[in-house]
Amino acid sequence: MNNRSTKGALGVVGAIALLFGATATSACGDDTGTGAAGGGGSGGGSSLTDQDIQPVVDGYAGQVHDAYEIALTRARDLQTAVNAFVDAPSQETLDAARDAWVAARPAYLETEVFRFYGGPIDNEETGPEGRINGWPLDEFYIDYVLGPNDEVMEVGIVNDPEGFPEITKEVIAEANENGGEKNLSAGFHAIEFLLWGQDQSETGPGNRPFTDYVVGAEGTHSNQDRRGEYLRAVTELLVEDIEFVEDAWEPGEGYAATFVGDDPTQSLTKMLVGMGSLSGAELSTERMNNAYQERDQEEEHSCFSDTTHIDHLHDLLGIENVYLGRLGDEDGAGIDDLVKKVDAALDEKMKADLTAAKEAIEAIPQPFDQAIVDDTAGGGREKIAAAIDSLEKLTDTTVDVATALGVELIIE
Repeated sequence: MNNRSTKGALGVVGAIALLFGATATSACGDDTGTGAAGGGGSGGGSSLTDQDIQPVVDGYAGQVHDAYEIALTRARDLQTAVNAFVDAPSQETLDAARDAWVAARPAYLETEVFRFYGGPIDNEETGPEGRINGWPLDEFYIDYVLGPNDEVMEVGIVNDPEGFPEITKEVIAEANENGGEKNLSAGFHAIEFLLWGQDQSETGPGNRPFTDYVVGAEGTHSNQDRRGEYLRAVTELLVEDIEFVEDAWEPGEGYAATFVGDDPTQSLTKMLVGMGSLSGAELSTERMNNAYQERDQEEEHSCFSDTTHIDHLHDLLGIENVYLGRLGDEDGAGIDDLVKKVDAALDEKMKADLTAAKEAIEAIPQPFDQAIVDDTAGGGREKIAAAIDSLEKLTDTTVDVATALGVELIIE
């Protein structure tokens, strides 16, 4: 995976260096995030004690497990819809599979704040993050694409029965990033491409015909059966990878037990690293500023379905959830409770910055791939620039929060 950190003209913050030595990346750009933390026990340099911090750490561990459990449920719903579509391809079953993909995204996106500190999702050896949400992908690594003059290029794993005689979840997992970081064969965006196809429209998403999956004379393009096998297998792999992470956070077991049993300040540090890395190096830089600078649809996160606005918003909501100790209607012990004890004004500023960032993201016109080229006054590029600026401010305030809690976050 690639470590890319672009510092654009807007002065977006760089990566956060993770002093306890874990980096996480993923790849339609590469998801790159690194974070850093310091601070010793008993709240580092703050007046907080381990007894103050432990309930927040405990609450976070439960929140992480529950969030992955919801994401897993949505992924299983997607699998059911995909299997129904492959079994009986029609416009109706294709639309249902697309709807299930869109419905699965928010729940997973709100878990991305649990990345960037070498936890189960992005452990260097075993973490499946690059198979779950890797981007950007080169479409031609998977299936046919339209070349110059709309010429159909029969390429990719689907159209290579000699190189890939069988298409299974194991084959797809092995092929992921094989020979290049954009050679992505697995994850949400592989499924997205297989459901929507390339986005050739300025006003809407891709429009792959359901007949791409109809075997026989009525089917379009080649290898309809293999395309169905691929879609079925890649979705099964997605479910298993999310299930792996959910299991790792099972309360009282595995990584969850280690996390809650560690020095409370070190666990708090990881929480803040996830927040700062996602708002700064990842969301504002990788997912927004790169697209802004390049004016390139290929830098858009969910570029086939035109749902990038959902990605940005729910990443931000994930950050807010961690700060508030919130998941859905459940509101438990959060970092905000600690900040109130040491600096009530800073807590109010953090909450105001979270709201400002959320409103700025929601103000970006849709679809995102048209907003990045809209130079009109008050148009898309202005709105994107404002959202990037709001995320920079949020990242700076997250650093201030960390400092107030006796944790050092270092911005490169």
